[in-house]
Amino acid sequence: MPRPASAAPAAIHYRISAPHPHSHLFEVTLTIAAPAAGQELSLPVWIPGSYLVREFARHLQDLRARQGRKACAVTQIDKQRWSVACQGGKPLELRYAVHAHDASVRTAWLDAQRGFFNGTSLCLRVEGQHEQPCSVTLDAPELIAGSARWHCATALIPQNTDAWGFGTYGARDYDHLVDCPVEMGPFWSAHFSACGVPHRIVVSGAPASFDGERLVQDTRRICETAIRFWHGKGKPPFQRYLFLLHVVDEGFGGLEHGDSTALICGRRDLPRLGAGKVSDGYTTLLGLVSHEYFHAWNVKRLRPAALARYDYTQENYTPLLWFFEGFTSYYDDLLLRRAGLIDHAAYLKLLAKTINQVLQTPGRKVQTVAQASFDAWIRYYRPDANTPNITVSYYTKGALVALCLDLALRCQGRTTLDEVMRALWQRCSGGPMDETDLHAVLQALTGRSWDAELSAWVHSHTELPLAELLQAQGIALQTEAPQPAQRLGLRVQDGGPGGSLRIQTVLRGGLAEQAGMAPGDEWLGIEVQGQGWRITQLDDLALYAGPARKVTALVARDRRLLHLPLALQPQAALRAADTVTLAVTDAARASRWLDAL
Repeated sequence: MPRPASAAPAAIHYRISAPHPHSHLFEVTLTIAAPAAGQELSLPVWIPGSYLVREFARHLQDLRARQGRKACAVTQIDKQRWSVACQGGKPLELRYAVHAHDASVRTAWLDAQRGFFNGTSLCLRVEGQHEQPCSVTLDAPELIAGSARWHCATALIPQNTDAWGFGTYGARDYDHLVDCPVEMGPFWSAHFSACGVPHRIVVSGAPASFDGERLVQDTRRICETAIRFWHGKGKPPFQRYLFLLHVVDEGFGGLEHGDSTALICGRRDLPRLGAGKVSDGYTTLLGLVSHEYFHAWNVKRLRPAALARYDYTQENYTPLLWFFEGFTSYYDDLLLRRAGLIDHAAYLKLLAKTINQVLQTPGRKVQTVAQASFDAWIRYYRPDANTPNITVSYYTKGALVALCLDLALRCQGRTTLDEVMRALWQRCSGGPMDETDLHAVLQALTGRSWDAELSAWVHSHTELPLAELLQAQGIALQTEAPQPAQRLGLRVQDGGPGGSLRIQTVLRGGLAEQAGMAPGDEWLGIEVQGQGWRITQLDDLALYAGPARKVTALVARDRRLLHLPLALQPQAALRAADTVTLAVTDAARASRWLDAL
């Protein structure tokens, strides 16, 4: 396929091609019009929005440089930086390849069916010139016999592109360049307008049963609800917005960007042609769409002062993820309700799930949600079997902090969290903020300090006053008997027919810990009243133990068989948390909260 004509060359220009998709290699040519003498370059170690050092440079290979016909020596300085023995002011060309075989939203992927990348994985940063405008030319791969024509989609600024989206795009600076992921392939695509702003949805990997029109209409309602939430009849801070949705057999996740988002969902979660009832999986997908779209305001623009300028070389710490991720998690499902995509009962079911996730995490009594935010780099993104015992999710507990703050404000009657969010946007000019800004806005809107509440809910282990605040809004928090795993203090993987239970997590203070069970154990069976029984799921325990208060658990650990005494009736000190459900007791009061716009 012929290349589109190039736009006027930028001082920094990238050309990205995929001549051999089966190799999973993107080939990159970087041209610097006026390099410094001994020019340094680097590749990020992390991608904003995903707080883990991922060492993207490990996928880069065969880095070469030249000025005109003269090759320039390239010296690696450390794990992510290189210097080039070049003259200053004379055009410098670098060529390299990047292996792309990670199907997540965070890195890059390339095969004969699809291409995807984030600039943090492919685009070297030109040190000293990272604030300069730059451009990138995206070359269409050669079509493989029998394959459908590829298209290209990105939120970068089109400069000279063809009908399929390939060609040259511009970026304001390096931050903008790497904040615009690129999707390539024979994807499904649709355009729509939300509050007068152009939006586009791109879906790759969808089956023939996919109801694209349903997804477009529901996404439009989410977008319009979010825009009106922030701006009333005003316009959002972007001129256009792009959803990139990759569909896989099983998977879920998203990563926010300023003018776009990259999403992953399972094929069974998509809306289906002719299906009348909305599946739980599709509701979860809509919640993901709502979450990442809300981030266009809350974290991409209104963001921690510590992340006002990203340092791509190392961890960027902030204790405020409970606000930026947690408050976004509060609003994602709530905006589905306000958009009319779910009813009260469905919303309260989702909220109860969040409450249960927090109450069933012993780590909430060990680490505050502010500390959990700061430790995201070493804990949230690196979970292990002990993670629930030592930390709490800043997503889920942060969402409950937002819930408590919103309901407490509504009880006072002077303002709501909706108004607080909009006031923060105005106070910080849609830019960096810190916790003192939140305190100041609360003081200004209510006439009193909220330091005590935020100190208790965010900076201590104090239990949140959920029941009383929900009751004031016409919602009853009810409890049910804990499920078997919850009662035992376990998280397990069922073995299925003929298999065995694999213990994944032993929760602190639970019956399983008291018995001596450990993560990785294979729970084979139980002995009770002189009989031995094979078990393959936790429900088998009640079947075979009956009214017995104690049994012996037969466990395999490192191929050694262990007989562990397991009590089935918890002591008062080890009492398991009940399962929470929510029910409307006063529809009028509940509606004033759940249907507010």
